[in-house]
Amino acid sequence: MSVFSTVLARDLRLALRQSADSLTVVAFFAIATVLFPFGVGPEANILARIAGGVLWVTALLAALLSLDRVFTVDFEDGTLDQLILSGESLSLVVLAKVIAHWLTTGVPLIIMSPVLAVTLHLPAEGYAPLMLALLLGTPTVSLVGATGAALVLGTRRGGVLLSLLVLPLYIPVLIFGTAAVEAAVTGRSAGPMLMVLGGLMVLAASLSPWATAAALRQAVE
Repeated sequence: MSVFSTVLARDLRLALRQSADSLTVVAFFAIATVLFPFGVGPEANILARIAGGVLWVTALLAALLSLDRVFTVDFEDGTLDQLILSGESLSLVVLAKVIAHWLTTGVPLIIMSPVLAVTLHLPAEGYAPLMLALLLGTPTVSLVGATGAALVLGTRRGGVLLSLLVLPLYIPVLIFGTAAVEAAVTGRSAGPMLMVLGGLMVLAASLSPWATAAALRQAVE
C-alpha cells in the first residue's frame, strides 16, 4: 500500500499546485448549466422537469475535460516507465490516480450541484438524490475514463478520441442518475436507481484498474 499512498499524495499535491485544472472543470459545469435557462426559456416548470438530466450531462462533460491529463504528464516525463519497471502493482497505481482525479474533480462537482440546481428550479425533494447519485456515479466516470485515457495515451488528438470512446459507456450512469432525481421529484423511491449506480461503481472498481494497467503497459511498449 506504500505505492498507493505515495502516488495518491503526489497527485493531490500536483493538483493543488495546478488548481486551475480543477477550477476549469467547475467553471465549465457552472457555465454550461447556467446557459440552459437562456436556451429553453425561464419557465420554472420546464426547467424543473429537465434539471436532473441537465446537471448530469454537464457534469459528465465537465469531468471529461481533465481525463486526458490523468496519465499524460507521467507518460511524457518518464514517471510512468519508472512505475512499470519498479515492479510495484500497476493496478494500485491506477487506483490511486483515479481516486486523486475523483477527489479533485468529482467532489467539487458534487458540492457545486445543489447551487446550480437552484438556477434550474429543481424541487427540494431532488437535492439529496442528486448528490447521492453523483456520489455513486462520478467514481464510475473516473474509473471508466481512466481506462479510456490509457487506451488513447500517446495518440494524436487523444482528447477527441477519448470523448468518442468513453461517452457511450457513460450512458448507463446518465440514465440511472437522472432517473434517481426524477423518481424523487415525482414522489417515488430513488433507492433502486441508486443501488444500480452503486453496482455499476463496484463493477467499474473491480475491472477498470486491471484493464487500465494493461492498456498503460501497451502504451509504454
